[in-house]
Amino acid sequence: MTPSKDYVTRRCFVKKSMQAVLAAGTASLSGSAGLASTDKKVVVGAHPWVYAATQPKYDITPILERIFADMSYAGMEGIELMHTALRPDDAVQRIAALSEKHRLPVIGTSFGGAMWDRDRHNEVLEDAELAITRLAKLGGKTLGTSVGSARRKKTADDLDAQAELLRKIIAICKDNGVVLNLHNHTYEVQDDLHDLKGTLDRIPDVKVGPDLDWLVQADVDPVKFLLEFGERIVFLHLRDQKTDKTWVEAMGEGDMNYRAVGRALKQINFTGHAVIELAHPRDMKLARPLRESLKISRKYVRDTLGY
Repeated sequence: MTPSKDYVTRRCFVKKSMQAVLAAGTASLSGSAGLASTDKKVVVGAHPWVYAATQPKYDITPILERIFADMSYAGMEGIELMHTALRPDDAVQRIAALSEKHRLPVIGTSFGGAMWDRDRHNEVLEDAELAITRLAKLGGKTLGTSVGSARRKKTADDLDAQAELLRKIIAICKDNGVVLNLHNHTYEVQDDLHDLKGTLDRIPDVKVGPDLDWLVQADVDPVKFLLEFGERIVFLHLRDQKTDKTWVEAMGEGDMNYRAVGRALKQINFTGHAVIELAHPRDMKLARPLRESLKISRKYVRDTLGY
């Protein structure tokens, strides 16, 4: 069957629209990474953790259609995948089709592994190479990387091993046009940022992608963190919480001072990607569908941070 002229025109429009949004995001990321760019647009996307949290083995592959539809509905400008979604053999084809269908570019993926453990280096490196090469085929430009918790304070040898593997992953990223950023949970920033500073001391030019909620959970002031590491920061994870550190259903329903965060971001001239990553307590009874909480959160970011 030959496609109609209207169908072909629509496909071209969708493709060009996606390319325009992705190009804007790539340009802004490049600017934050110290590359030439005049585009100051901050692309606001979302991460699917809140969906993964209720899935067997946190696998979002069976519900990717719903995730793309919900994020598009909520007004997101991109999606940050979980790297496990890139493992299936048909991942690139399936995700590319969903990205085009819902006009939602893939901007990056989160990634993690026990990088401090030399015995697992080959396993983590193989996983990273698969994720990065497939991400690049989808047009993604960021790798939000967690180095893994040792469930104790890491030794100098642990940090050396961690940095050794990170350098190899960064090299793969560069070969594929991807920028690695260090993403934090609590363990990286506890004990006066012991883990994070250990990595930065060993890899001085590595970029940073803080999760502002996890900073607060670890008793780190996010505003001070942004001002201290400003020129390194190319990526953000955004979430909200109450004063007692309990997560809320949508951004704007908690007590985090995002207006102060916004002032700090303006001061450091942040031009990277800002990704909303909702998370809910296991016993929370949701008042609304996830897509509505994403939509509320997207509006809050626009109204409060100006993105």
